[in-house]
Amino acid sequence: MLDKGTIEGPQMMGHPKGLFYLFFAELWERFSFYGMRALLTLYMVNEIFEALTSRDLAAAAVYASYGSLVYASTVVGGRVSDTLLGFRRSIMLGGVLMSLGHFVLAVENEYTFYLALALIVVGNGFFKPNISTFVGSLYKDGDTRKDSGFTIFYMGINIGGFAAPLLCGWLGREYGWHYGFGLAGIGMLAGLIVFWRGIKAGVFLDKGMAPSVERLESRVLGIKRKVFVPILAFLAAPVIAIMLSSYGAIGGGDTFLGDQNVVTLIFKLLGFAILIYMAVIMYQATASERKKLAVALMITVFMSIFWGFHELSGSVITLFASRNVNLWLIDAAQTNALNSMWIIILSIPISLLWGFLAKKKLNPRTPYKFALGLSLAAISFFVLSLSGNAADSEGMVPFFYLMVMYFLISVGELFMSPVGLSKITDLSPQRIVAFMMGVWFLSSAYAFQIVGFIGKQLAVESTDKDVRGFESLDTYIGGFELIAKYAFGAAIIVFILGPIMKRWMQNVH
Repeated sequence: MLDKGTIEGPQMMGHPKGLFYLFFAELWERFSFYGMRALLTLYMVNEIFEALTSRDLAAAAVYASYGSLVYASTVVGGRVSDTLLGFRRSIMLGGVLMSLGHFVLAVENEYTFYLALALIVVGNGFFKPNISTFVGSLYKDGDTRKDSGFTIFYMGINIGGFAAPLLCGWLGREYGWHYGFGLAGIGMLAGLIVFWRGIKAGVFLDKGMAPSVERLESRVLGIKRKVFVPILAFLAAPVIAIMLSSYGAIGGGDTFLGDQNVVTLIFKLLGFAILIYMAVIMYQATASERKKLAVALMITVFMSIFWGFHELSGSVITLFASRNVNLWLIDAAQTNALNSMWIIILSIPISLLWGFLAKKKLNPRTPYKFALGLSLAAISFFVLSLSGNAADSEGMVPFFYLMVMYFLISVGELFMSPVGLSKITDLSPQRIVAFMMGVWFLSSAYAFQIVGFIGKQLAVESTDKDVRGFESLDTYIGGFELIAKYAFGAAIIVFILGPIMKRWMQNVH
């Protein structure tokens, strides 16, 4: 039982009141993100790259590049927060940039499309790692409520993720793509307002402030740092937009860099720089910290593999749903709500399951939860590969298979993501916790490289914009079976490494 002396500030439902402000802020931010994502691939295939035979390749290239940059930017945003801005300023800056990005996306123009994606990329870098780390900072070390707090926070993410595809997808279908994108922007603005009200209400106490007021007020090129950083953030957007647009224009083809492109190359260089920086951090760390950081990096790699398959939901699986699934009540864009629907239904039961098993001293350690999660991802794609056996004469498969697939991968997600999110804060030294959270989200950046690779392998080339039936079904079914095999292989590796990881985690469960 938690000692009441460790509880600080206003409480609600047994948790810090600030948790619920962050819950609603993240809910609306995820509403904007998933509402836009539900429409993005379909919008590119049907509008931006409509004239291309290789429209699937082009959409996969831009989707992967955008997704990688969205999550890679969290490493930079996390570090800027650690050293200069603090959680509060970073979240506000990120929220403003993302709001602008979503509203620019509502403009019917091909060129502003890339600028909108770029604004979201930069904004997400400041918003995403810091709001998650902010949740962890509300609890003292050893507070047994932290895991359940992160699970509650995770449910907020998925309420937004459930509602957004349904509403934005409906608006996009009935009134036009840009109305759906506009609603996503309103969602982001709502999240920003909720967070601002939490600051004004004082529910965060002294948490999330800038680490040094003096450094914040110091000048670079005659400009105060607190102003200089937002200026740089805004200036970065058009540069990223140019990179994204040149990538889209080639449709995923070769460039003077061979099979590379500017975005992918920069991403790989950033990853290399992060690895060097991590090596320096681990060299300077104590032996105990070094082992914990090694485990933090390992679970980040395994999470990257899981997300690489999971994030296909916004690209390949959305196209599969559009072309080869007999949908019921919802359209292809709205199928993006299925994952969040299952998460909402299952979050509390699985959270209670961990509590029950903990009391019985049977709660699996983190490595084994990860192995089980990867196994469930494998089974989910194996089920989807079997759907081809039930295809009708037009190459359309029953909706049931898609529902089961999302159920299984959602259970796997709950075994891994909220647990890993919590463990990153436990395994990381306090001085670099926001940076490590950025590295954690970098797993999703690498995952989008996997998504891009798979998306290109499963791209359906056709002069017919409405390609469907057996022309696309055979491609998808074979791909899903191969994904299942790779996911099973990853799960086996985690099981083998489990005992070593358990020892290195020391007192962290």
